[in-house]
Amino acid sequence: MSAAPRRPFPLVPRRRFVGVRFGQHRSPRRGQGDEVAGTRPYRPGDRRTWIDWRASARLSAARGADEFVVREFFADTAPRVAIVVDRRPRMQLYGPPFPWLDKAAAVDAAVGAIARAAVAEGGDLAYAEHPRWIAPAPAAGVVGLLHAAHTGTGSARTGSLDRSIDLLVRRAASFPAGTFVFVLSDFVDASRPQVWVKLRALGWDVVPVVVQDPTWEQSFPEVGGALLPVVDPQTGRREELALSRREARARAAGNAERLQGILDGFSRLGFDPILIGSSDDAEIAWCFQRWAERRRRLRRRSA
Repeated sequence: MSAAPRRPFPLVPRRRFVGVRFGQHRSPRRGQGDEVAGTRPYRPGDRRTWIDWRASARLSAARGADEFVVREFFADTAPRVAIVVDRRPRMQLYGPPFPWLDKAAAVDAAVGAIARAAVAEGGDLAYAEHPRWIAPAPAAGVVGLLHAAHTGTGSARTGSLDRSIDLLVRRAASFPAGTFVFVLSDFVDASRPQVWVKLRALGWDVVPVVVQDPTWEQSFPEVGGALLPVVDPQTGRREELALSRREARARAAGNAERLQGILDGFSRLGFDPILIGSSDDAEIAWCFQRWAERRRRLRRRSA
């Protein structure tokens, strides 16, 4: 993960949730917080600072006796965040010295951005990258463990995304409804549909982070007539591929259609995907900030 300091993006939930510790988001329950939820009669044990003196004076004058009214507040809760990372060989493509998206570096930068957001909001953070598992703990203490976890893992096997998700699902009791679950992958290889149905059923706030190279995965270059060197990400075997202009255009259209299908599929499930096509920290931070602003607009419209 990059050590460059960046302004954390806000974790904007789709709905209010019940957290595990006091923090910066409002939950539906009453408790310690800053936003007034209502008033009620004074009860022994209530703090003097909770008394609404003006309301108490009006009620006392109306009844001709001393009556006290206290304010109730919505409890502020800290978010719980889980990061699920796909580290199969395909996610190691396009590293240096190639000029295209360094997918491993992009994932590391995205993980760093998510971790900083969790730290800024005083939340808990968990991490799943099969076979690695970091149990939920205060995010500030997990960041150092993430640095250690993010080493080259090119030996990961195909299907590691599903197994990483399984690491989280098996511990579902530790993650209440409303938990932010950021899933980082290129999603080029389809996961089992039941995996996503299960995540939705758990009531988590699932955010797929789609990491794809703009040149070779989101589209395809005009290379008709050229002989292209290609490498199988699973075996490392090198081959040469010859494509006509028509075939290159067909691949570009197919890749664009596949990407749109991935994004639309997540949206139909009620998820809120983020598309990343760069490993630059500033650009990735902008992608997350734009996601947060989009959520804020949607919440204002539905309020």
